[in-house]
Amino acid sequence: MKKMAVSLMTVLLLFAFSPKQLQANNEPLPVAENSAMNVELAETDELLMRLDDINEMDKSLLIYSEKKELRKEVRSINKELKQRGGGIYLSVGGAIIIILLLILLL
Repeated sequence: MKKMAVSLMTVLLLFAFSPKQLQANNEPLPVAENSAMNVELAETDELLMRLDDINEMDKSLLIYSEKKELRKEVRSINKELKQRGGGIYLSVGGAIIIILLLILLL
């Protein structure tokens, strides 16, 4: 009788502490669109299209001051695109340290 009581309590405890995956809701959550991200992507596309337009221009027909203005515009567009790009930069020294740590830990 004692074994049966212990077994019954074990089963009840197992059901009480069931994994979260069994209790998960299968309905997908609504995804909120990030409008700021969409605006930034649209502006980036505009800048890239402007760079393509400038590259396709026939610059031989332009005077010196117009060419100078185009160069300034291209530089400012490139600068803005680099600022928006972000990214993670890793130096050679940092990469060596990470590799050494991985070798030592593994």
